[in-house]
Amino acid sequence: MDPDELRSLLQAVASGEHDVEEAARRLSSLSFADLGDTKVDHHRGVRCGFAEVIFCQGKTPSQVRSITREMLEHGDVVLGTRATAAHFQAVAQFALDARYFEEPGLLVVDRRETRPAVGHIVVASGGTADVPVAEEAAISAEVMGNRVTRIYDVGVAGVHRLLAHQEVLRDASVIIAVAGMEGALPSLVAGLVACPVVAVPTSVGYGASFGGISALLTMLNSCASGIGVVNIDNGFGAAALASRINHAAAAEPR
Repeated sequence: MDPDELRSLLQAVASGEHDVEEAARRLSSLSFADLGDTKVDHHRGVRCGFAEVIFCQGKTPSQVRSITREMLEHGDVVLGTRATAAHFQAVAQFALDARYFEEPGLLVVDRRETRPAVGHIVVASGGTADVPVAEEAAISAEVMGNRVTRIYDVGVAGVHRLLAHQEVLRDASVIIAVAGMEGALPSLVAGLVACPVVAVPTSVGYGASFGGISALLTMLNSCASGIGVVNIDNGFGAAALASRINHAAAAEPR
């Protein structure tokens, strides 16, 4: 249940369309469901604006299937990150509408009649090699109900490629900048726009990049203001932060 569903339920009780007992029954499942080795948080959407997300890495296909089944009994959206083909195949056995995005490793079941697409998030990548992390951010943000524009392979080695998209960048409520190597893209982007920039270092690079630590330190030490940095390769974390910023901006009166 998300905040809109909760509001609709309370309005239905107030208008007499639902009785109190029916509302109490539906609300009683909003704490968590104990599946033994997993406790599914059904209250996450009400508290945080989006349902709990399944981190599939380290979970067996059977565990991911059980969690997904439980979540779909109480909601209409499931997002799984770091998913494998085996996770997807286990879920697809009962959810024929499940989708698997191999490059970013995302598992999605979305049964909403219409997916919201509020505000505007721009996802920019430094290079093509950064696209898997950028796609994790972009698809996650779309599932969370945001309008997303992708601008890929616009790193600082050819700065004119980024400058060609200045109008799109300035239209954004928040920008996710994904880069490996030296990780300079977020600094450049933040110097061009007034909106917040969420920086995502990737593990792309040669030996001295230390698996993304070089890019991470560059982003943390940026002289450009308005940048927040998430963990290495954490496209989902960037999407979650950008989504909250974007939804808050969209809710503000004009």
